[in-house]
Amino acid sequence: MRTLLIFLAVLVGLALLGWAGLQITPRAFTDLEPPATTPATTLATAPLPDDLPAPVVRFYRELYGEQVPIIDTAVISGRGTMRIAGVTLPVRWRFLHDTGQAYRHRIETTWFGLRTLAIDERYLDGTARLELPMGVVEGPNVDQGANLALWAEAVWMPAVWVTDPRVRWEPIDEHTAVLVVPFDAEEETFVARFDPDTGLLQLLESMRFKGEDDATRTLWLNEVTAWSELDGQLQPIETAVTWFDEGSPWAVLTTEQVVYDLELTDEVELASEP
Repeated sequence: MRTLLIFLAVLVGLALLGWAGLQITPRAFTDLEPPATTPATTLATAPLPDDLPAPVVRFYRELYGEQVPIIDTAVISGRGTMRIAGVTLPVRWRFLHDTGQAYRHRIETTWFGLRTLAIDERYLDGTARLELPMGVVEGPNVDQGANLALWAEAVWMPAVWVTDPRVRWEPIDEHTAVLVVPFDAEEETFVARFDPDTGLLQLLESMRFKGEDDATRTLWLNEVTAWSELDGQLQPIETAVTWFDEGSPWAVLTTEQVVYDLELTDEVELASEP
C-alpha cells in the first residue's frame, strides 16, 4: 500500500508540474529577435471603391476613412495558445505575408517558457508545405486550406481585400457580406459578419479541408474577439480560430506587433527553399 501511495503521489506531482509549465507565458518573438521597425516612407493609398456592400463600406471607413493604404508585405507577431493533440499549449508566433501571394508561419510551443516544438509553414505559388516535428504535410487539401489562411489572415491588413483586383465583395444584408478570393484558376468564398454596433469585422466563415486526406470540407471560423488601437491603427488584437465540429477554438492569438511594407530579407524570406 505504501508503494502504491508513493507511486500515485509521484504521478500527481508530475501532472501538476506539467500543468504548471503550461501556465508560463513564453517570451515574444519581438523580444528574442530584433523588433521590426516601420519604414520611413508613408504607405501609398487608393480611394475607397464606391461599389462595395454597405457593411463593407462602413467597416473600411471605420478603419481608414476614404483612402485605403496599399500594403505589399506585413509581419505580424504575437503570443497565445494552440490545442495540439488535445493539449492546449502556450505559443509565440510570427506570420509573414507577401500580401495576397504567399506567407510563412513561424510558431513555437513552450513549456516553462522553453521552446518545445517548432512549426514552420510556407505557402508559395499556390503550394503549401507544413514542417512539423513528426514530419512534413503537403498535398491538395493542404494547399486549399493554406490559400484560405492567406486571405483570412489579411484581417491584419484588410486593405488588401479592396486593393487586390482579384478580390470582390458581394452583398447579403446590412451586417453581412460575401468575400470572394482567388484560388488557382477558381475562387473561394468567406461569409463576413460585421458588428452591428461598431461596424468592425467580427467573423469570417469558410469551408476548409481539415485533414490532408479528407473528402469533405468542415466549417472553419475565424473570429475577431477584440479590436484595439496598436501603433495608431485599429487592429484585431484578439482572434480565435475554430473548427465547427470541435465546438471551441483550437487557436487563440493575441497580436503584439504589426509592421507593413518591410523588405523580406534572407532571415524571413518567404521564397527560401525548405
